[in-house]
Amino acid sequence: MGSRQAKRVRRALGLMMMAASPFPLMAQTPPPPAQQEEPILPDSEFEARLPKAGEAPPNSSAPLPSIDEWIDQQMPQPSAAQELPPAVEPQENHELAQPLPPLDSVQVPLQVATDTNPDEKTEAVRYSVAIEGFGKIGLEDEFRGSSSLVGGKGKADTAAMLQARAHEDEALAVRLLHSEGYYDATALASLDQAGDGTLKAVVSVTPGKRYRIGDIVIHAGPTVPPGLIRDSLPLRTGDYIIAAAVEGAEANVGVRLPENGYAFARVGQRDILLDPATATGDYTLPVETGPRGSFRGITTTGGKQAFGADHMKVISRFRPGELYDSRKVDDLRRALVATGLFSSIAVDPVHTSQPDPDGTEYVDLNVAQEAGKPRTLAGELGYGTGQGFRAEGTWTHRNLFPPEGAVIASIIAGTQEQGVSGTFRRSNAGRRDRTFQTGISLNHQNYDAYEAYTAGLNVGWSRQSTPIFQKRWTYSYGAEVLLTNEQVVVDPATADKARRTYFIGGLPVQLGYDRSNDLLNPTQGFRANLRAEPEGSLHGSFSPYIRATFGLTGYYPLSGALVIAGRARVGTISGVARDDVAPSRRIYAGGGGSVRGYGYQELGPKDANNDPIGGRSVNEFAVEGRYRFGDYGVVAFVDAGQVYESSMPQFSNIRYGAGVGGRFYTNFGPFRADIAMPINRQPGESKFALYIGIGQAF
Repeated sequence: MGSRQAKRVRRALGLMMMAASPFPLMAQTPPPPAQQEEPILPDSEFEARLPKAGEAPPNSSAPLPSIDEWIDQQMPQPSAAQELPPAVEPQENHELAQPLPPLDSVQVPLQVATDTNPDEKTEAVRYSVAIEGFGKIGLEDEFRGSSSLVGGKGKADTAAMLQARAHEDEALAVRLLHSEGYYDATALASLDQAGDGTLKAVVSVTPGKRYRIGDIVIHAGPTVPPGLIRDSLPLRTGDYIIAAAVEGAEANVGVRLPENGYAFARVGQRDILLDPATATGDYTLPVETGPRGSFRGITTTGGKQAFGADHMKVISRFRPGELYDSRKVDDLRRALVATGLFSSIAVDPVHTSQPDPDGTEYVDLNVAQEAGKPRTLAGELGYGTGQGFRAEGTWTHRNLFPPEGAVIASIIAGTQEQGVSGTFRRSNAGRRDRTFQTGISLNHQNYDAYEAYTAGLNVGWSRQSTPIFQKRWTYSYGAEVLLTNEQVVVDPATADKARRTYFIGGLPVQLGYDRSNDLLNPTQGFRANLRAEPEGSLHGSFSPYIRATFGLTGYYPLSGALVIAGRARVGTISGVARDDVAPSRRIYAGGGGSVRGYGYQELGPKDANNDPIGGRSVNEFAVEGRYRFGDYGVVAFVDAGQVYESSMPQFSNIRYGAGVGGRFYTNFGPFRADIAMPINRQPGESKFALYIGIGQAF
């Protein structure tokens, strides 16, 4: 086709691309009238205009081969055994009457296998890429990121593949320009061949005018409050027609309506009518609001069910008669997922066609559920200097006593700790996020500070964070009873030891406040935690006292990759002498979760053998810089702390440790390995300490 007709065809394709672009468009002005076609040349005159073989065309210094010679050079030659197809009589064709396009823009060597060897591998086509016309509109980086030509890295198996990539990039360039409001945009990809036989793919774009939003019309019924839809559509007359902005605005309408009672609202297909004369597009959006509704009840369906609708009502955060709010529906869905009892779960509103006295329509929620496997096995492995290796395995049946009545059995096997325990836990016990738990445990611990054989019973209620629901306020309260036989240092000056049995009862209470942004790997915010436990120890005579600690941690991002984290903790045992407290209930410091650089429980008062004997108060401080790159990270830290025999921390004789660590970040939290050394090490203290575990140090 001639150049004028080809331009008209590309214009028509451009209009069709607009119709298939992020939103449908209609041109308000008719297309220009067809251009008059050029007359068909007689064959003799047509042949006369062609350059003779070996002659250079006008304005060219190098002779070009004839078309036949060009094709003969580029096409693989058939073998003698191959038969040529019979000649086809030429037929009159209107397109042959048009001037031919430049040879170097359309003729590309076709690389194919010969008929005698279909599996023959041909030489790859090498090419370079040039992009022209994006200028200052800021889309060239986006184009290069999705370009088939650029993605091919200058190599194609065949010329046909290269041509296909060029056509894909034409369409890509037009789509990108349309998405930013350039609806008159055109793109043309050409293939130029240099003298050395290499190819250059050139993508040229012409953005044209950028269109703005004209009139905005919304077709919808009345809403409460009035103007809800228009106020939820953040588009303004005069804004550029940007696909992402328009789609985001419509998505906002689709979110805001269900949050304000319209459970069945549907946003229809937009229509934008372009006016090339003014470079504007009038925007029309149909919206079906449906009835305004209020919550009524919950129904559940599914083959194998974890629990019924009654327990789902306990978990939900709405009451019958409240205005429908999709955020509370999403909250219920997340809470059901957090139970870990479902392989699939869906929560959807259901029409009832029954009016509420306030004029709204009752809406039920149907929970389509499929119970998952209720039993899990879990394990934990760690190592700490002074604490040795410690492995813990846990078997859990999460729904043995529905709803959410779990039985948990665990075993601890370590170089310095061994134990078994059994626990019954009911989650969402009569109330959302409240957990009831009771258990029994048998444990043996053998550390430098003490050796203890302990049996315990506990019962408690709590509200704690989970990976799905990180709560701002957490708490726990309950009671525990311990019977423990321990080795006690009778005289620190001589390190004489004796075994004593203690009967201990306590009422632990904990309160936490969390404003950090992540439960396992926080990068900003802070946390505060207070724990107090009135406790009594019966050993000959009854000794009541209180154990209490307060901790504060903070996280401050210096950049997207570097975070400064800090921690402080103070603790006390008040109301009793140290020797009247069982060694396992005293306060210690040192180790991976305390002052790194020292062994587990290594700080504080010691006996004649340089073994720790514990104290009644503690202060600890730590600061670390965390630098992350991808799934890996490095940490540098300084820790400080000391344990005192007095009931109040003295903030004197503070010991310091410094070190570095590595992190490997996983979906369930960072894997941690730290190595630290004590500063101004004293006799008997560790030369260095190693800590391996899951999660950050604090």
